[in-house]
Amino acid sequence: MAFIPVYILILFLTIVIDYYAGILIESAVGSQRKLYLAMSLVANIGVLAVFKYYNFFIDNVNTLLHLSSPTASLPLLNIILPIGLSFHTFQAMSYTIEVYRRNQAAERHFGIYALYVMFYPQLVAGPIERPQNVLHQFHEKKSFSYDQVTSGLRLMAWGLFKKVVIADRMAYLVNEVYTKPHDFHGLPLLVATIFFSVQIYCDFSGYSDMALGAARVMGFELMKNFDRPYFSRSISEFWRRWHISLSTWFKDYLYISLGGNRVALPRACFNLFFVFLVSGLWHGANWTFIAWGAIHGLYLVIGMLTRKSRDSFIERTHMHFLNSPLLNVAFTCILAAFAWIFFRANTLHDALYVITHLFEGSSSTWQNNTYTGLSTVKVFYMPHEWLALSGALALLFLIEKAQYRIAINTWLVQQATPVRWAIYYGIILYTAFLGAFKHVQFIYFQF
Repeated sequence: MAFIPVYILILFLTIVIDYYAGILIESAVGSQRKLYLAMSLVANIGVLAVFKYYNFFIDNVNTLLHLSSPTASLPLLNIILPIGLSFHTFQAMSYTIEVYRRNQAAERHFGIYALYVMFYPQLVAGPIERPQNVLHQFHEKKSFSYDQVTSGLRLMAWGLFKKVVIADRMAYLVNEVYTKPHDFHGLPLLVATIFFSVQIYCDFSGYSDMALGAARVMGFELMKNFDRPYFSRSISEFWRRWHISLSTWFKDYLYISLGGNRVALPRACFNLFFVFLVSGLWHGANWTFIAWGAIHGLYLVIGMLTRKSRDSFIERTHMHFLNSPLLNVAFTCILAAFAWIFFRANTLHDALYVITHLFEGSSSTWQNNTYTGLSTVKVFYMPHEWLALSGALALLFLIEKAQYRIAINTWLVQQATPVRWAIYYGIILYTAFLGAFKHVQFIYFQF
């Protein structure tokens, strides 16, 4: 397709602009430094705006135009969103911003800078790296390390297990229900919503594990992107554990630049809400993603505004059970799952339908359909599917819970060789024979 060489050319030119912008920012003084930084940011945001948001913007403008003139419309671009566009543009921007802030020396080797932007293990879905973490690693001489290779392969195997055994198996039900949500009500919608909460975690964290593992095999260490987010006791903690590279990116480069929480309370609330609104838009050119970001922004703003009154209420009433870890974790998971409805739904109308029909009894569609193949929800009536999924979820829970007390990677290395290899073969065979190999694309490839 014609857009592919055009995009490659645009990407190459953007990399060249960022490379020279970094050098110019480092050597310039005064307002020139801001000018060169602005050049870099405009180049990156411009590419992102055209490929990802142009049609979304024009589509909404056309909707308004149709109110006054049904035949009036602006042309749309016939382009496809390149894989990983949001990730490598944000990674490129982090470089020039860090050079501008004098936290990173400008990279003088064009090949190494290009490798930083396009490093293939994390190119399409992160983590969004910082130059301080990886640029120096590209200058270091690498040699074979048995420990690094085995550690990386273990991480890749675990990521693959989460992706194909858990996430892709759950995708059958989630995709069937959320593709045609109006065909269902009650239990199928509730189960699909819960499943998606787990699916997106295992899908995205599974990719991150494989990216970190692949880089480690080659001798590179990337930043951790997930830290057991569904054990969080609040939404703010959830965002310190979920997609860490993105949440810290927005915190360091947007939230703090807006003033963070060092301003008056109303402005701090606006800063927080605005950052999550932008975060939602970053995820996709759809009102559903904007709504998802707005919901999380509201969660955090409400939490900020009510923190003192909540603590005071608990102290006055002695209802300390309201602060119990288990209750807080459960409440956080419920809030996150509710927001995921908007993230997964194709339209706002679909999302509102799911919410309003979530607890509406049993669905005749769910009860009366007969089994017609693996691509339908009926597969979940097959006992071996439930058994495979239940076993995988139990293993995931036990391992993530155990990581509070021990480092699993270190624990594995310390085991006797027969025990260690029995665990390896167990994971490999579980994945090979019980994985749902149906070519389900990674969810975050679309961003």
